[in-house]
Amino acid sequence: MGIMEKYLGKFDTEELHDMHDIPDIVTSIREAALHTGLTEDTIRYYEKVGLLPYAERKTNGHRQYSKDQILGIIFLTRLKATGMTIEQMKHYRELSEQGADTLATRYAILEEHQRKIQQDIANLHETSEIIAYKLQHYRELSEHPDLEDTNCDTQH
Repeated sequence: MGIMEKYLGKFDTEELHDMHDIPDIVTSIREAALHTGLTEDTIRYYEKVGLLPYAERKTNGHRQYSKDQILGIIFLTRLKATGMTIEQMKHYRELSEQGADTLATRYAILEEHQRKIQQDIANLHETSEIIAYKLQHYRELSEHPDLEDTNCDTQH
C-alpha cells in the first residue's frame, strides 16, 4: 500500500498517472509543485497543518516525494477544488490512518461530498441558463433597441 493510499484511501492511480508524467521519486518541493499545480508554500502549509505527512528528507535536507505522495496531493487538490475544507480532508486522512475499520465512514464522507458536488453543478447549470437568457436578451436589444423595454424577466 502506498503512503497516500494509506492516508487518503485508494483512488485510480492509472487515471491520475495518465494526466501527469510523474517519476517514482520527485526530488524537490519545486518539482512536486510543478506536478501538483500547487505552490511550494501551499505544500509546506499542508504538511505543517497535518494534511500531508512530512516528506522524506535527502541528506542535504531537501524534501523528496514518492509518486504515491504526489498522486495523493493531486487527489487533495481535487477535493479542495470541489469545496471540501482542509478540516474535512484532515478528518478523512485521519480515518484512513485507522485502516479498514473506517471504510464505511470514509465511503459515507465521499458519498455525501459527491451529493454536494452534484447540487453545486445543478446550481451552476441553472445560473448558466439565466446568464444565457440575459445574453440573448442583450443581443436582441442591441439588434432591435427598444428603450422603453425594461423587462428583465429571467423566466422563460
